[in-house]
Amino acid sequence: MKFFPESALTQLEFGKVKALLAAHCKTDYAVEKSNNLRIHTRREFIELELSQSYEFKLLLQNAMHFPNDYTLNLARELKLLGIPGAVLKGEDFLEIRRLAENIKDIFRWFDGERKLAYPSLAKVIEHTHYEKAIISLIDVIIDENGNVKDSASEELANIRMSLYRKRNELRRVFDRIVSKLGKSGYVAETEEAFLNGRRVIAIFAENKRQVKGILHGESDTRRTSFIEPEETIALNNDVFSLEHAEGREVYRILRELTAKLSGYASLLTDYHNIIGEYDFILAKAKLAVDVNGNFPLLNDKAHVHLKEAFHPLLFLYNKKNKKPTIPTNIELDEKNRILVISGPNAGGKTVTLKTVGLLQLMIQSGLLIPVHPNSELGIFKQIMIHIGDTQSLEFELSTYSSHLMNMKYFMENANGKTLFFIDELGSGSDPNLGGAFAEVILEELVRKHSLGIVTTHYLNLKVMANKTPGIINGAMAFDEKHLLPLYKLIVGKPGSSYTFSIAERIGLEPRLISRARTLVDEDHFRLDKLLNRTEQDLQNIEKEKKELNKLMKENERLKKEMETLIHKEKHKQQVELLTQQNKISEDRIVYLKEMERKLKQIIFDWRKAENKNEVIKQMQTLLFNQKEKQVNEKVKKKFDLKFTEIGGEAKVGDKVMMKKNHQVGILKELRGKKAVVQLGLVLITVEANDLTVVKDKPQEEEVK
Repeated sequence: MKFFPESALTQLEFGKVKALLAAHCKTDYAVEKSNNLRIHTRREFIELELSQSYEFKLLLQNAMHFPNDYTLNLARELKLLGIPGAVLKGEDFLEIRRLAENIKDIFRWFDGERKLAYPSLAKVIEHTHYEKAIISLIDVIIDENGNVKDSASEELANIRMSLYRKRNELRRVFDRIVSKLGKSGYVAETEEAFLNGRRVIAIFAENKRQVKGILHGESDTRRTSFIEPEETIALNNDVFSLEHAEGREVYRILRELTAKLSGYASLLTDYHNIIGEYDFILAKAKLAVDVNGNFPLLNDKAHVHLKEAFHPLLFLYNKKNKKPTIPTNIELDEKNRILVISGPNAGGKTVTLKTVGLLQLMIQSGLLIPVHPNSELGIFKQIMIHIGDTQSLEFELSTYSSHLMNMKYFMENANGKTLFFIDELGSGSDPNLGGAFAEVILEELVRKHSLGIVTTHYLNLKVMANKTPGIINGAMAFDEKHLLPLYKLIVGKPGSSYTFSIAERIGLEPRLISRARTLVDEDHFRLDKLLNRTEQDLQNIEKEKKELNKLMKENERLKKEMETLIHKEKHKQQVELLTQQNKISEDRIVYLKEMERKLKQIIFDWRKAENKNEVIKQMQTLLFNQKEKQVNEKVKKKFDLKFTEIGGEAKVGDKVMMKKNHQVGILKELRGKKAVVQLGLVLITVEANDLTVVKDKPQEEEVK
């Protein structure tokens, strides 16, 4: 990506974001990659890095372990491994083993479904493989403490066995000598020590001539002499010779192991880079968690659609100080290419401008950004920025001259893949003349199909934005009553600078304010006042809109509660209806079973009876009269327990009994000679003269 000027990244504070990212890195590889963070212009690179950061962020949020614990820098050791004749130490091989072990854990982690669940993270190891021979070669030679094993070679095993025996023999002889000299009172408090790799006895200086041997040195006070006894000289020589032989054999074994592993130098370097790459991705995920970063939609067009966007550095600062951060919503596309933001000073115009620029740099660097996930950003190949005083002493340029030089570069080099930011366009010159040039600059940038944001106080630019296709107005909201900026961008209307309102609020003399107003062009003053009033009206409308939305949500909640209650009531009625139907079905089953039993008895009697006519009469009684009789008797018995018949003319709402079957219900309607009676949940139509009025029996009588 191209930048203008060279300080563009510094002005947008991209270096501070890189510093935050580097602070999360553990490996030198990741730190270096953070400090030299690449800003891509190809969509596939950006999407891959964003996907990797997003997948690792999910792992962090779900508290899932990823095996990237290895963080030691092995660049020097791996470089030596690739040099013929180089020899690594035992500790170096232990670190290489840890590296290979960590890679093995990573490959094992991606076995099965995780490779499908986290495809972008899996791409890091896509073009390499795990080689188990590396660990096997090291384990044969090196133990867990980094020392060469006795079994590394037969020669080493023999040397160490001989060395062990000689040292034991030397210890026994030496202990005997020390004991003997100690009884004579020659031995100092320290008794023994090692000098120049030789085992010596500490003798009082005045007795040193009483002991035969080699004098190796004296203490600082010259009160103690260190003598190697004559009896141990040969043994010490043997031990020294064996130790030297051991060192030569160990060196030979390490050189041989280094040579064997040198064939895997390139693979181990890949392993080292993979560990660093995962550390870098983890750092990006941690930064995303800190700033509440999300993965917006990406497209190749020049497009900016930010929803609920925050400046990441401001977000962290306010979060630390427990202050709220006001989000920004901005949309720039082919239809609306340039946003002209106006409003009072210290209202947040420059912060809004920097927010868009910094988020665009971050997204093209593969960093998740603090926006709503439904935001959408395009990919730009060029960013131009002009913020603050650009006076150049070196080239003897005034502020306005330098400003025009920058605008000249903008107009000559801008294109459809350019995103530009201009703070206080046209400032530094006569308002009328500077405003005219500012209009020309905006027209040219629109013609070049560039996208950008411009801040200004010029009224002519606000008017131009309203009538020029491709340019839209925006205003930073301001609370005129309390004289406080609201840091909220309102797109679609210009803003007032609140010049006179601020002067009144800070207590400037009314006489001076009135005098200033008389010096201002009446149309100019009336327009600024109109903008002022419009902005306040819009703020009131916004408050009313929020209140209305709140009431609508409450209404929706009450509606859902009512629907739930209605649903429950309907369900309750259906359950009751089914209960009644089941009860009727149960009674019918009992009746049918009784009928079956009696019919079987009749068949049995038919076979035995001599008088068949008697059996036929029993059958007729059972089939045609018994059912009705039994049902009526059962119903009548229930009726007598609960109700008392009082007679009289039935009226709507009375409790009535049907004479034919003794069933009791509520009279709902009279239709001439017909009546509608409710039995439980069921409405039936019966003859009116078949009804008689009843009442409930008292509770005590019913119990009796």
